[in-house]
Amino acid sequence: MKEKLVLGLSGGVDSAVAARLLARDYDVTCLWLDIGLGGEEDAAAVARSLDLPFRKGDIRPALEREVCAPFAAAYQAGKTPLPCAMCNPAVKFPALLALAGEIGAPYVATGHYARRDTGPDGRARLRKGKPANDQSYMLARLPQGILSRCVFPLGDYEKTEVRELARSFGIPVADKPDSMEICFIPDGDYAAWLERRGFSTPGGNFVDKEGHILGRHKGIHNYTLGQRRGLGVSGPHRYFVSAIRPDKAEVVLSDGSDLYVSRARCTALNWVALSGLTEDRTCTVRFRHSKAETEAVLHPDGEFVDISTLTPARAPTPGQLAVFYEGDIVLGSGWII
Repeated sequence: MKEKLVLGLSGGVDSAVAARLLARDYDVTCLWLDIGLGGEEDAAAVARSLDLPFRKGDIRPALEREVCAPFAAAYQAGKTPLPCAMCNPAVKFPALLALAGEIGAPYVATGHYARRDTGPDGRARLRKGKPANDQSYMLARLPQGILSRCVFPLGDYEKTEVRELARSFGIPVADKPDSMEICFIPDGDYAAWLERRGFSTPGGNFVDKEGHILGRHKGIHNYTLGQRRGLGVSGPHRYFVSAIRPDKAEVVLSDGSDLYVSRARCTALNWVALSGLTEDRTCTVRFRHSKAETEAVLHPDGEFVDISTLTPARAPTPGQLAVFYEGDIVLGSGWII
């Protein structure tokens, strides 16, 4: 008899192909998570095409509490939040596990491009997927209790291969475009979303490092560290956002040279391949969801980790995630402060 598994089925091609692959080895139940913006039809059509049980769960209250409200508060504090990495351990995977508990399923799965195995010490390890579309960065907040029950069937595939599989399987969403936006802000205009909810910030001054006024900005929630576009300030060189001062409602602009730094500090650490860190450790670090990794040394300091990079890194941004790697293994992660 096949073991039971709950799959998060979004209605996109990745989770659809994951469902088809998993059905060979598991008794799969598909779960579509309702955030109040529709989309159930595609997910239900995929489940029907694969003859798999389909359930839906309402995660709107949890999403509001664990992601949307902190997302808005972070922008008000001059930070740049990362909602997907917030959602996975606090909302999405707990919802999958809740249904798994209800039906007696040992495992849960998603269509993320990552891999999971077990280390020699028995800890669940998170590993990168194929380089072109690796999503381990967004999963690096998963604690052991969740990660140990996860299956990621797409970890050994490229996205192009998944599209080809979808067509060969006759999956109805085989050619559905990928969504690149935040799920609860489908139009991508996060500033307008904040303003509609009453979380906008007042206008203030653009200033240089010496405090000289360069112009007026539209509220600090419109800006992030390293931003160049949309500033509307002219001068002797191109301007970049190099600091945000919420206490003064100021956005500091520079020529960008000061964005390259060799140290960053993280907190709220989530150790994955390690149980913790008690001494300096060499690794590589991703400071954002991109392929760029920087060689670095981690310096543990109680509830913090200080990161010293071997070459300067561009704009480690408060509110974003630093993920620590050893080869393709995720050592852990921490929120940049």
